[in-house]
Amino acid sequence: MPQTTTPASAAGTVSLGDLTVNRMGFGAMRITGKGIWGPPSDRAEAVRVLRRAVELGVNFIDTADSYGPNVSEEIIAEALRPYPEGLVIATKGGLERPGPDNWQMNGRPEYLRGQLHGSLKRLGLERIDLWQLHRVDPKVPADEQYGVLAEFVREGLVRHVGLSEVGVKEIEAARKVVPVVSVQNRYNVLDREWEEVVTYCERNAIAFIPWYPLGGSGRGQAKLAQVEGVAKRLGVSALQVALAWLLARSPQMLVIPGTSRTPHLEENVAAAGVRLDEATLGELDEANA
Repeated sequence: MPQTTTPASAAGTVSLGDLTVNRMGFGAMRITGKGIWGPPSDRAEAVRVLRRAVELGVNFIDTADSYGPNVSEEIIAEALRPYPEGLVIATKGGLERPGPDNWQMNGRPEYLRGQLHGSLKRLGLERIDLWQLHRVDPKVPADEQYGVLAEFVREGLVRHVGLSEVGVKEIEAARKVVPVVSVQNRYNVLDREWEEVVTYCERNAIAFIPWYPLGGSGRGQAKLAQVEGVAKRLGVSALQVALAWLLARSPQMLVIPGTSRTPHLEENVAAAGVRLDEATLGELDEANA
C-alpha cells in the first residue's frame, strides 16, 4: 500500500474563515483509552503519531474536551507545544462523560464556558482557532447556545465557530447569531444521510468535516465489498478509497481520519495522493444506491 512520503498537502486546501489548512487533517479521538476514556495504552506512541502527522504536513488537528475526557488535549499539548506556525487545533465542547462510551449532552452556556476555559488551559492557548459545539442540546434553547459561542468570539477566546451533527435548519439558525465556518457530521461513501448539508456547505463556503469515514452506514457487507473491490484493483486499502472519495466529493471536504499508530497514520495521509477516475467514482456511487 502506498504510504510513508505522501504529504497531506496533496489533498489541497480549504478555508476556515481567514485560515487555510490542508484538507487531509487528523482526528485525535483515538489517542485515548478504550471507550474514549482515560489515557492510551501507549502514550509515547500517541505523541509520535501527532508529531509524525505534522511532519507529513497535517496542519489541522481535531479534538474535544470530552475525548478522555481531557486526555486528547493534554497529549496534543505535550507533543506539539510550542505549536508550529500555521497549525490549527480545533476542539469541541458540549458533552459530559460519565464513563467509558458514555456521552451526554450539556449545552448550558455556563457549562460551555467552563469547558472552553478548560480547553484553553490544557492546550496552552490564549485563543482557540476553531471551537465547535459538539451537539445542539435540545434541553437548552438553541439561541442561548449559539449566543454564548458569539460571546466567545467577541471576547477573543475563540477565533472561529463550528457545529457538529446538525441539519441545514440548525446551521441557518446559528448563522443568524454567529458566523459558522465548519460543520462536522457523520458522512462517508456508504452513509450519505447528510448529503443536503454537504451541498449547503459547498454553496456557502463552509468546511465540511466528515467523521466515521468508512462505517456506521448500516449498508451491510455487500456494499462494503464494492469499496473493497475498488481498493484491491487500485492496490490501496478500503479506508484509503473512502478518504479519496470524500476528498473528490467536494472541495469543502476536510477529512480527519484518526489513529493511535504511526503506520496507520502514514497510510491514511497517503490517501491524499489517491486519485479516483470518473468511472470509479460512479462505481462507488452505485455502492450507495
